[in-house]
Amino acid sequence: MTVPDPVKAILFPLVAALATVFAGSGDVVAATKKPTRKAKAVAVATPLVVPQLVNPAAIAKDPAPIATEFAKWLDQLEQSDKVSGLAVAIVKDDDVLLERGIGYADWQKREPVDTGTVFRLASLSKAFATTLAGMLVEDGVLSWNTRIAEMLPTFALADVDGGQKLTVRDILSHRVGLPHNTYDRLIEQDEPYPVLVERLREVPMTCAVGDCYGYQNIAFSLIGDVTYAATGDFFYHQVEKRVFHPLGMTTATYGRDALENSPRWARPHRRAGKGWQSFQPNERYYHMPPAAGVNASIVDMRKWLVAQMGGEPGVLAPALLEETHAPLVATPRERTSTPWRKGRLLDAQYALGWRIYDYAGEPMVFHAGAVQGYRALMAFLPERRFGMVMLWNCESAAPYGLMPMLFDRYLGLPRVDWADIGDLDESASTGGD
Repeated sequence: MTVPDPVKAILFPLVAALATVFAGSGDVVAATKKPTRKAKAVAVATPLVVPQLVNPAAIAKDPAPIATEFAKWLDQLEQSDKVSGLAVAIVKDDDVLLERGIGYADWQKREPVDTGTVFRLASLSKAFATTLAGMLVEDGVLSWNTRIAEMLPTFALADVDGGQKLTVRDILSHRVGLPHNTYDRLIEQDEPYPVLVERLREVPMTCAVGDCYGYQNIAFSLIGDVTYAATGDFFYHQVEKRVFHPLGMTTATYGRDALENSPRWARPHRRAGKGWQSFQPNERYYHMPPAAGVNASIVDMRKWLVAQMGGEPGVLAPALLEETHAPLVATPRERTSTPWRKGRLLDAQYALGWRIYDYAGEPMVFHAGAVQGYRALMAFLPERRFGMVMLWNCESAAPYGLMPMLFDRYLGLPRVDWADIGDLDESASTGGD
């Protein structure tokens, strides 16, 4: 949902006044007295933040200083040992404001993360699948309304009639009618993907096909089977040929073997005392390439970010981006799942492989990814062409908080230490210069 400027002009002063009443004065929204480290952790976990609308006059005219400040936050994160290794890129329009790695690709070997280090992307892979689907629609090979059963005659759901009506658009927006994350626990037990697809017909429906949201990995990955049926070519090969190569994404690959054959790649890590212990990546979600099969470096993900923000119209046409970024189904639980979402989101929906948020009145395109030992996120403001992508090789929550801190600074919103990295510099500008 985008709030019109005239409405913003009326609501912003009112909501800002309420924010002052509830949050107190000053740029940092926090407790009124400096807490102890232990108490501070509690305060940051549930900050007192009143959702408010962005004041257009407060948006940073020059975001370069904000990227410099973000680099300092990275320094603090690295010193805290809250991540084993992480890579990040920040982009405005087509300009790279920051591209950097911190920590280690392999903690034991002290192999540093650099901008060429390859990570697993987990569910950030989904947008590559929807982009390819959009290209096939442009070619006339598929339609968004192509029925899955027409392409895969043996496919069925418990609702037989509904299963016959399920479309490409439905599976890519998680409107299959199945419970959230159907059979993911069996993926974790290394059950074969084809067997789990067949077993979808045994699962009781939570709603009619197309009527409600339920996040899926197995059902989403049917787009790989549909691609093969429509083109006679493997899904991953089509993505490589039509997306990776044209965008110059030279480190981007599919599968575990390709990850481990990369010149530099980040091992997954788990906590070991005060440090981290690397381990071997598992194969499980690689069995579903459309849902979670991609590997890439931050350099390549920066290229992907630029393309998603409209910087590569010869590869990703504006109409394709408009289609894949268009919200299709409400996801209200997203608004309350974390403190920053509670404090910033006015609306949350799912599009085609992307989450679409109303971030304090600004449209935001977002997705995160998680598999064992890896995390990833990408977010951008399409109307401002400002965005970021982060990849890290452990199951730390801290980097998630850096994302809203960046956008808060760019949009001139009150400063909150969402990542719990330490005191913020209250003397810094609020992003409106």
